[in-house]
Amino acid sequence: MLRCDAPHFEKFGEIYFSVAYPGVIKGWHEHTRQTQNYAVIQGMIKLVLFDNRQESPTFKELIEIFTGEDSYQLITIPPGVINGYKTIGVKPAIVANCATLPHGPDEMVRYDPLKDKVPYKWDLVHR
Repeated sequence: MLRCDAPHFEKFGEIYFSVAYPGVIKGWHEHTRQTQNYAVIQGMIKLVLFDNRQESPTFKELIEIFTGEDSYQLITIPPGVINGYKTIGVKPAIVANCATLPHGPDEMVRYDPLKDKVPYKWDLVHR
């Protein structure tokens, strides 16, 4: 998932695993100091990122990434990027997060996943 000699590695804070069942939405949340490194080790998720950093050239841009067994990736989420995910497919997803700081509620902001802080609808769009 992540090596200490990788060019994008910052530092180790903690690693944890989160399980979500099909259709479950986890989010929105934003870290103020912690960088997250996500890898989905089982199942599939639709990960949505919304840049909330005013100084960023991608401020208020939104991207969705389909990741997991069909497309293994390491996704680095810097502080100030709001994120959330929805499990897609027929089996639970296990998401590993190797974060640069131990979890602390004083550096995380949570937002309702169904409200309008992030201009996004969680429906799966077939293209």
